[in-house]
Amino acid sequence: MRSSSSVSLTGGRGSGSVRLISPPASPVAVPVDTAIEYLMVKKNFQAALDTCEKGLESLASAEQEENWWVRLNADKIFKHEELKAALTIVGIQALAELNQWRGVLSWVLQQYGETMKIPAKIIQMCILLYVKVGEWAVMKDAVNDWLHCSSNMSQSGYSTVSELYFLHILIPMGRTAEALELLESDVGEVAFTEEQRQAARSLVDLQKEKNALLSDPDPQSVAVTTSTAASHKDNSSKRLNSVMELLLRGLSAASVRVRSISLPRVFLAVMLLYLLLIRIDPALPSAFPWLLHLHGLLQQAWNTMFGPYYKANAWN
Repeated sequence: MRSSSSVSLTGGRGSGSVRLISPPASPVAVPVDTAIEYLMVKKNFQAALDTCEKGLESLASAEQEENWWVRLNADKIFKHEELKAALTIVGIQALAELNQWRGVLSWVLQQYGETMKIPAKIIQMCILLYVKVGEWAVMKDAVNDWLHCSSNMSQSGYSTVSELYFLHILIPMGRTAEALELLESDVGEVAFTEEQRQAARSLVDLQKEKNALLSDPDPQSVAVTTSTAASHKDNSSKRLNSVMELLLRGLSAASVRVRSISLPRVFLAVMLLYLLLIRIDPALPSAFPWLLHLHGLLQQAWNTMFGPYYKANAWN
């Protein structure tokens, strides 16, 4: 499957994009370009995932060095964390394409060790991925822990993560009490403006009404629904009875008609049709006398079955 939460990985100057143009001389940036080529061009998603894992292993061995930088081009340089995030993003997309989305969160945790250290843009991708497949609960505890970590509140994507958590996890799951608690906590004060908090409270009130209707429906509406279903059932029964009466009348008329036709006449008609259609080939010269004789017999049978009564006496 293709995740709708893809993040721009080439070009772009936005806050969510990472420039990945690197010269071949860089020993760590090369796997990034290779992984993108496998993912976007060759559509070899397993190779893209393997390349990302190898690159992440190389980066892990260099994490102990302070202020470790990798030069990607002459204009810009990126720190170790940014390359790690780029490889992780490509790896997430590869896992989604391989339909291994269930293991995305655990795979990300293998790279970062704990939830609080995951960058905001990767948390956003994970939320959108699991929401798309209908697994809101998978991300609930992880995102809640991430939001309440004070070191993450300074990240540029903190507000976006809070909005996604509120709109796509708490509200769809019906967790109205936790949603209100989030709005009144430090997370809500940092992530939302006062206008946004008012709109969020309105959403919580609507969700409460929906939960109340689902848990304790109105007895009057239940009675109306029951009476409507009963009326539909009565109408269907009446229509079925009418159809059955018409069918019985048709069968009765047909049985009377069948009894009025004598069995010898029916047998004679069947034999004539059998001789005419199966046993006699009209193309043979020897068949001509038979055809003339059959024509006379058919004419006589017609006069007997459908002609005046005095002609029928000749058969008796």
